[in-house]
Amino acid sequence: MSGKRIHRFPWPVRLIIGLVILGIILYAGVMGFVLIREKGVATEVPSADNYDAIIVLGAQVKPDGSPSVQLSWRLDAAAEAYGKKKVPVVVCGAQGADEPKPEAAVMKQYLVGKGVAENDILTDPNSFNTRQNLKNAGELLKNRPEVQRVLVVTSDYHVPRSLALAKDQGYEAVGLGSPCKPEYWLKNHAREALAWIKYWGVKYLHLPLE
Repeated sequence: MSGKRIHRFPWPVRLIIGLVILGIILYAGVMGFVLIREKGVATEVPSADNYDAIIVLGAQVKPDGSPSVQLSWRLDAAAEAYGKKKVPVVVCGAQGADEPKPEAAVMKQYLVGKGVAENDILTDPNSFNTRQNLKNAGELLKNRPEVQRVLVVTSDYHVPRSLALAKDQGYEAVGLGSPCKPEYWLKNHAREALAWIKYWGVKYLHLPLE
């Protein structure tokens, strides 16, 4: 009596399933990496001798022209750091398709309302990602010899990759993280994991992903 016949997927299907499982495992590993790196992020303004300028990375602007909650928290942290040490503040962010004006313009207006001197605010309204934010900020600061160290202000989950990009561009930098909204925790961290994969692909494999 013959035994039951075992049905197996064809090898192309098995290969696809294996690659999907491998991808899920690798992605979970990157998510773990993001969470571990985030644990070391400073959420308190560092001592004044640790920075000579502040770079604030942009985030969503609402349809009414006001900063989103996440962006306002970044700006509040930057204003606190400025209050501790009056230094140049670079605000970065272009205008997205669903935004009424450039993020940098909204950020500047908000910071002025928080007591930051308008003459101390430099705007970069042309950058669409973190790498461009830091590159353009560097161009705005390059003729200021007093600026040796910068404080990069962004959301907590975003700080480690921002500092990695800053280091790649020759900055001596420290980070300051603001919180993200709890309901967006999973979305923000999932996107950040993908952003790290893209960062490694550009840096080490020279992939044209920018």
